[in-house]
Amino acid sequence: MRISTLYSISMKKNTHPKFYPKAKITCVCGANFEIGSTLEKIDIELCSKCHPFYTGKQKIVDTARRVEKFAERASKKVSLATQGGRKAKRVKRTTQKETKKPKFEKDEE
Repeated sequence: MRISTLYSISMKKNTHPKFYPKAKITCVCGANFEIGSTLEKIDIELCSKCHPFYTGKQKIVDTARRVEKFAERASKKVSLATQGGRKAKRVKRTTQKETKKPKFEKDEE
């Protein structure tokens, strides 16, 4: 093929989405921002005004109950450890291994 025939192939038109220079972003905390985007309106859960990294306050956003489920499992392990039997011994051993700090050898002078 000649170079002139390669340049004669035309590009597709209208392939890019429409750009909105003043798209409105709304956060759950009530903050509103305007920014350029391909979407006209965006709803978000966290922004720089309510995110724990920027505010310094801890905020747990847990929609799937993960924190509560973990607390339930942890309490079950503790209750099993107080009882007797194989499972209790196994749970007790694993919790001791997790809490045990590794011993470091003293540096030779």
